[in-house]
Amino acid sequence: MSDLITVQGVVLSAMPVGEYDKRIVLLTRERGKISAFAKGARRPNSPFLAVANPFVFGIFTLYEGRSSYNLNQASITHHFVELASEQPGIYYGYYFLELADYFGQEGTDEKEAMNLLYVTVKALLNPHIEDRLVRCIFELRMMAAQGLCPSLFNCVCCERQPVEGEELFFSQQNHGILDKHCLGQVNDAKRISAPALYAMQYIVTASLGKLYTFAVTEEVLYELERHIHTYVATNTEKRFKSLEILEIMS
Repeated sequence: MSDLITVQGVVLSAMPVGEYDKRIVLLTRERGKISAFAKGARRPNSPFLAVANPFVFGIFTLYEGRSSYNLNQASITHHFVELASEQPGIYYGYYFLELADYFGQEGTDEKEAMNLLYVTVKALLNPHIEDRLVRCIFELRMMAAQGLCPSLFNCVCCERQPVEGEELFFSQQNHGILDKHCLGQVNDAKRISAPALYAMQYIVTASLGKLYTFAVTEEVLYELERHIHTYVATNTEKRFKSLEILEIMS
């Protein structure tokens, strides 16, 4: 057997292989996104029965085979089984895992994305936080973590910092806000209100522990959805299956 390696991670997805096995995709702190085979994980008495499932956070011991990693041992630190009964929360959760999978790469430190997933899943289980707002926060913070944060503090065209109360606009094509003097340089600008801009600025700068500690009005939430959802769609090249389900349910 090859030397064992131990990683801290979260299971992004799991699919059956053969009659009794599973292939899991892990987002890990030490090695980025990797896949591993969990042999016998579908057997009723398997030690991997509870481990090889989405939303499982834990410590995973692996050995490297000829073409992939193989799960040798695992210790669960957090297992959000209660999310399965949340509707439509479970589908938001699957979407967040899909988005993390989309951006995850092998060989990178994914600590920030892992921690973001953890606090986000906890937020989905909090009845006092609107799932739609959780989605907006997760999407924008994930984009920021991937180096795709829009310009939210300075005009994307002239780089001037706006003054309080100034009328501002958001451009998807130019990845950020702009003032009215620069409107003629873009053709897709949409007005952004001060509360919506402040919420977006907070999302990209707040500590993870305080990320899900605010609420917005329905009007501001609608505005955040319009700007952030479009921004994510513009900067990704995948149609996420769980989003299709959410759209059907809405």
